Parts: sequence; structure tokens; C-alpha cells
Amino acid sequence: MNIIEILQFDFVQRALITGIFVALLCSLLGVFLILRRMSLIGDGLSHVSFGAVALGLSLGLFPTFIALPIVILASLLINLLNQKTRYYGDALIGIISSSGIAFGIIFASISNGFNADILSYLFGNILTISTQEMLASVFLSGLVLAIIYFFYYHLFALTFNEDYAKIAGVKVTFYNQLIALLTGISVVVSIKVVGTMLFSALLIIPAMASLQISRSFKSTVILSAVIGVISVIIGIFTSVMLNIPTGGTIVIVNLLFFLIAFSARQFFKM
Repeated sequence: MNIIEILQFDFVQRALITGIFVALLCSLLGVFLILRRMSLIGDGLSHVSFGAVALGLSLGLFPTFIALPIVILASLLINLLNQKTRYYGDALIGIISSSGIAFGIIFASISNGFNADILSYLFGNILTISTQEMLASVFLSGLVLAIIYFFYYHLFALTFNEDYAKIAGVKVTFYNQLIALLTGISVVVSIKVVGTMLFSALLIIPAMASLQISRSFKSTVILSAVIGVISVIIGIFTSVMLNIPTGGTIVIVNLLFFLIAFSARQFFKM
């Protein structure tokens, strides 16, 4: 089966459209989070989303609609507590993360254990995404991308020097909460792409790969987006051709890009 034949399938078309939007969202947001040393928040929120998804399944409700408000509230709570107790941010994320997993296990046991439905949310299966899920993911991803574009310079100032941003009149508290909010949304829209357990890879790896070889913030953002999108496209086609899990394949392709970028940086340092 060649690429042209694969593209004829409706489920592949939906997967590609959703994957490209989600990859753009996560790879761009990841640059801001890594440079602000907030990348662990993605890992914590992904575990919270597992608990929320399990709750939705146990109640017989659409998991994404349940996960969205819960994960957003958790992201805002993490940011608020981090601002109040700045030196314990990682510990707070760990507490909320482990609590999310604990609730997820309990809710999963209530809904007859780890069945196929919850496993698809745990590890991702973008090839099974419905038209409604695709439209919701594209809408939310597009909304977040528009917000990042509109507030780009404020987020840029906050990322590199929070004190300077305050002096320059940037509403630091507001934009910190905005970043947390956007991260929460990105977790939810990524659930079907790579799952709750692998989300942080989609957020971190493209940005880390870009940071290895980029010389400016703008080039870092652009290259991160390119790596994220290409990884999703290659991952989807590879998983269909080889009949292997899509979420894991996308992450492995991202990892290969990081290893290439890291090796190139080390080589040119010599």
C-alpha cells in the first residue's frame, strides 16, 4: 500500500487534519514552557486528564467534554499554587499528577477496568477519531494558536525576563494564567493523538530538538512547529503501513528528530 492509496481512507484524512493542528499547537506552546522551565506542567496535566477521562467513561459521558473543564481548572490551580509557593512548584505538580492517576485507577475499576476505550485514551489512537472529535480538536487548536499569535510579544517578554515584563507593563499574572489555560486545552485536544501517557513528549521533544540548532527565538518557534507537524505526518503513515500503534510511532519519530538535532549540535561544536 503506497501513500496515495492510504490518503484515500477517510480515517487517515481525519487523522492528518487533526494531527497537524495539534502538532502545531503543542510544538509552539512547548517552546514557551521549556524556556520558562514549566515543561513538567504538561506531564502533570496529562495524568489529571487520565483521571478525568476515566470519570467520563464511568459515568457514560463523552470523556473529552468531562476532561476539558477539569484539566483547565487543574492547570489554573497548579499555576496559582506555583505563584504562591514558588519553590515547591515541581512538588505540587507531582502531588496533583499522582492524585490524577489515583482517581483514574479508581474510576477505571468502577467502569469495568482498563477496557479498549480507556486504553485508546491512555496511549492514543488518532486513526479512530470521529468527524465530531476532529472538528472539536481543530476548533480548540485554532483558537489557542490564534491567542498565541495575538499575544506573541507579551508571551515572548514574559518567557525571557519576567521582571522586565513587569516594568514594561505586561500583566504577568494574567499571562501566567493564560499559559496555564492554553496548556490545559492542549492536553485535552492531544488525548486522541498520543494519549494521556505520551502527551508530554508531543509538547517537549519538538521544542527541545529545535533548541539544539536554532539561533533565535523566532527560528526556534518555527522549526519546532515544522518538526512537530512532520513527525505527526510520518508517524501516521508509518503506523498505517506497518500496522503499529500511532501514538507511540509519532513519539518515536519526534525522538529521532531530537537525536539528529542533538548529534548535529555536538558535531559542529567539534
